[in-house]
Amino acid sequence: MNLGEPLASGNTAKIYLNDNKIFKIYKDYLPSTESAMEASKQRFAHSCGLPVPKVIDINKMDNNQVLIMEYIKGKTLGDLLFENPEKAEYYMSKSIDIQQQIHHYEGKNLPPISAKWRSQVEGSHILEGKIKSIILAKLKGMPNEKRLCHGDFHLYNLVQADDKVWIIDWVDAGTGDVCADICRTYLLYLENHQELADLYLDLYCSKTVYTKAVILEWMPIVAASRLSENVSPDNKDKLLKIINRFL
Repeated sequence: MNLGEPLASGNTAKIYLNDNKIFKIYKDYLPSTESAMEASKQRFAHSCGLPVPKVIDINKMDNNQVLIMEYIKGKTLGDLLFENPEKAEYYMSKSIDIQQQIHHYEGKNLPPISAKWRSQVEGSHILEGKIKSIILAKLKGMPNEKRLCHGDFHLYNLVQADDKVWIIDWVDAGTGDVCADICRTYLLYLENHQELADLYLDLYCSKTVYTKAVILEWMPIVAASRLSENVSPDNKDKLLKIINRFL
């Protein structure tokens, strides 16, 4: 089956649009359960009544795992914000409302996000042993809630289609502390857009009972786990400085 040119390409997969469906083709170094794992997370989120594209099928193509999903035609809130910078607060506030909807649900049988982060920190070849031990000890003492967390929540994983916003890319979803998920989103903005990061955190705290101090308790843990991902050299330096500042 010829899918044409990919719509997008990331660290773990390429995304194609064909026959009005999204085909996510995973790279061959990933575990054989990767597509089924992501599909189960997405199906769970969909079952909660959240605006999440339907999973159509899990298949194989040229020995690569393929996740086939409903296609949502629209623009991401990230694209809309940068096309209309004067509406930054509107789009950010809208995204926060959606993130709060996600956190309303229990993650139930989904894997804990903290377990993934622990594994990433333990396997880090960048962090010094002493720093690693401090971070792991801190993680052990952090709250262990069972709320549904997206794990990679930001404006580019929200697609506006007519009057509805859809939440995409559930591969990092799991169960955990709400503040951990908020901190992860804050960090993703902070890596490239200080003003957006500050806007996000200010708005989130103004709309909820959470304080910056409680959210930022997660920062060294989230930054240390982020180091294991494919980040640029500049962002790697930023992450190390963040870890040192918050420990």
